Amino acid sequence: MPVLDFATDENGDPYLTDLPDAGAVAWRLAVEYGSARGFDALWADFLTAVDPGAVRALLIGPWWVDDYTPVERALATVVADAGRFPALEALYVADVTSESCEISWLRMSDLTPVVTAFPGLTELVVRGGDGLRLDPVRHDRLVTLRFESGGLPAELVRGVAAAELPALESLELWFGTDEYGGDATIGDVAPFLDGTRLPALRHLGLQNSEFQDEIAAAVAHAPVVARLESLSLSMGVLSDEGATALLEGQPLTHLKSLDLHHHYLTDALQERLCQALPGVELDLSEAEEDEDDEWRYVAVGE
Repeated sequence: MPVLDFATDENGDPYLTDLPDAGAVAWRLAVEYGSARGFDALWADFLTAVDPGAVRALLIGPWWVDDYTPVERALATVVADAGRFPALEALYVADVTSESCEISWLRMSDLTPVVTAFPGLTELVVRGGDGLRLDPVRHDRLVTLRFESGGLPAELVRGVAAAELPALESLELWFGTDEYGGDATIGDVAPFLDGTRLPALRHLGLQNSEFQDEIAAAVAHAPVVARLESLSLSMGVLSDEGATALLEGQPLTHLKSLDLHHHYLTDALQERLCQALPGVELDLSEAEEDEDDEWRYVAVGE
């Protein structure tokens, strides 16, 4: 869906005088830099100008006025009006670029009220990691779940692992680094790999990690892989060690795609992967050349 920024002047009137149908676009609400009106006022303007009953997709951009503040209050404002959004299918929390705030500076909060307030959601994307958490909830319609972070808290990873998400087809976790709060370990990844949970899962992304080789070694023998259509182990510090484990593990030829972009593989290992997976769409772009593992870095940190 095309994204439309909803913005208002100092009187609360939309800058656009001819707004599209509420269900035709994904609405992005972002507090403008230097604005005297905060998210609560912008939200009230939105509810006045747009029919919330027809809105299918929402993006929450910058929600602060001056200093970076936790997203909790903005989410509480949205949740309070959840009953007015029966058609909402997609929600993007913290659709913020580095021009407004670095990803690791985003101050997040508990997502549990959001997930429980919108039972019709099929897609949830969240950017940021500081203070992020989720209780082991059940959601029957969620199909796509993605967490983009330079440091994903282990508490959040465990909450997702313990949640009941029977319709989930796509899951992506960007683990980040411990410097920015990414304290998950390979043990926290295990519940996603044994194949007993997430029965509808077809795409799994375990990405942007400092322990990417450990993830690759675990994935090489993970029962869940047999029913995946696509797999992403990209954006991390994957080396020849992890790639060798993949090659020596279970067959991956059934995959439609394997994304390993941003990696530390030698040319020889890249060639072995290409030869072993001739029918798989293989992304080996962004090859890094630093052979000293102490200086390897993930794609998304600060």
